[in-house]
Amino acid sequence: MPDFDSYLQEKREQFEDDLCELLRIPSISTDSAYAADVRRGSEWVANQLETLGLQVELIETKGNPIVYAESPPVPDAPIVMVYGHYDVQPPDPLDEWITPPFEPTKRDGNVYARGATDDKGQMLTHVKSLQAWMETQGKLPLQIKYLIEGEEECGSECLYEYLTEAKEKLACDVVVISDTSQFGPGQPAITYGLKGIAYFELRLTGPKQDLHSGTFGGAVANPANVLTQLLGAMVDSDGRIQIPGFYNDVQPLSDRERSQFGGLPFEEERFMEQIGVKELHGEKGYTTLERRWARPTLDINGLWGGYQGEGGKTVLPAKAGAKFSCRLVPDQDPKAITAALRTMLAGLCPQGIEMELIEMHSAPGFVVPLDSPFMSAATRAIERGFGRSPVFIREGGSIPIVTEFKEKLGVDTLLLGWGLDDDNTHSPNEKFCLADYHRGIKASAHLWHELSRVALES
Repeated sequence: MPDFDSYLQEKREQFEDDLCELLRIPSISTDSAYAADVRRGSEWVANQLETLGLQVELIETKGNPIVYAESPPVPDAPIVMVYGHYDVQPPDPLDEWITPPFEPTKRDGNVYARGATDDKGQMLTHVKSLQAWMETQGKLPLQIKYLIEGEEECGSECLYEYLTEAKEKLACDVVVISDTSQFGPGQPAITYGLKGIAYFELRLTGPKQDLHSGTFGGAVANPANVLTQLLGAMVDSDGRIQIPGFYNDVQPLSDRERSQFGGLPFEEERFMEQIGVKELHGEKGYTTLERRWARPTLDINGLWGGYQGEGGKTVLPAKAGAKFSCRLVPDQDPKAITAALRTMLAGLCPQGIEMELIEMHSAPGFVVPLDSPFMSAATRAIERGFGRSPVFIREGGSIPIVTEFKEKLGVDTLLLGWGLDDDNTHSPNEKFCLADYHRGIKASAHLWHELSRVALES
């Protein structure tokens, strides 16, 4: 394994300058007004990879460009695909930023800018590790394919289509994504499981218009009252979800997992202080980490209906609605749960109310085997980069593209997060720890060596 320490130390300032240059591009994919900047972001990434000698394509889609690049094949070595995204969330609310979101600012050991941790900084570690290999060794020990998209923050529709069209081109043995977090400061982690999601909007319609609650109350069904009844029926006081068959396919946590989660340095008091609550709540019989990472949940995300203005207005609203989501664990089928939910709500909804349940989007959860050779290789690389062995965690969030890689390409994903859970992802004052940026580059450089040593099945 080459010794990259002196090279990486020499290039620290340049690597930070390159990150800041990318962060200055307001590549906001959810707002068409920034279409030119989104394209500029794709061209910046493509130019970085082309400069390092890779074959690069800027793939045009009906949406934003996809950057695809590949290094030369290496016989008898695995093929790795790096996935990331160059698009970012809108920076609103702007008045809550200490410094402008697209003027990257270094302070307290961090760089502050929109996209710093999600995902420009983390993605760029895998480009800079490529630079380290090419400028010190002249070649890589295995083939790397880069797939960097510009629509992750708005659904990845074009990438999903491209995965179907380009299965042969994208063939690989494992995918690497850095778009998650460490367990905590100074404690790197490998995320081996993610929850899936089933997201819904429920709309209820009663009378043709808002009615006087005194004149008509008690004579007709109130959509807002019915909404609360339907939502309340979905979860009991013990945190158990009441959709019929909801837990049928939920696999119990293994003793190994429960022991592993229990051994992590997690303090409930600190967690409560961090999020500003005085008590924790959830499904009985499970710890906080188990509920967050490995148990299914249902949460209301928004409610509307009736009068919302200042003062009082005694109306019986004509319409009411809610958005809610289920976070699913591996083996739960979003389609089966949607069908069961629809039947349940239809049975509970009284006559006189028109109900519409809209399935917004869904994706299953996944778990990667802990004993895979790729997982072992990643563990060794992170030890070299961070000076400490990673812990293995699951996450409550969803990254639907991981499931797509499994279904379309038949490969597992290594989720190697260099961020921290207080990086303000999607919020004002997003940041990325510069020390972790450099540690991530070093870990990535070692990763290519460690993965190249994985024996492929014949």
